[in-house]
Amino acid sequence: MVAALSVVLGIAMMPDARAAELVMFESAGCAWCTAWNREVGAVYDKTAEARIAPLRRVDIAAPRPSDLAVVGPIVYTPTFVLSDGGREVSRILGYPGEAQFWGLLGIELKKLEKS
Repeated sequence: MVAALSVVLGIAMMPDARAAELVMFESAGCAWCTAWNREVGAVYDKTAEARIAPLRRVDIAAPRPSDLAVVGPIVYTPTFVLSDGGREVSRILGYPGEAQFWGLLGIELKKLEKS
């Protein structure tokens, strides 16, 4: 009984492999990354969008995490990849400004509902 309970608790404490996330690929010295951080990044965690797709940051100069191996090549920063269950759903290249970013992200998040 104790063994079964610990297995159930262990599974319950594991991160959801199907969870959506917004992966921001960034680089040092990227002026557009800095602008995004100032205009959007400061509030992103407090938004409804963050509850659907929490933000994860990845430096393109660092080795890519193994769970992101399925993401295609990243050339420009920032590049925002919306992933769900380990697969790439869509991406936003660059940072077109705060209003445009939120609009584009809203369009991309609707793709999660269809997938």
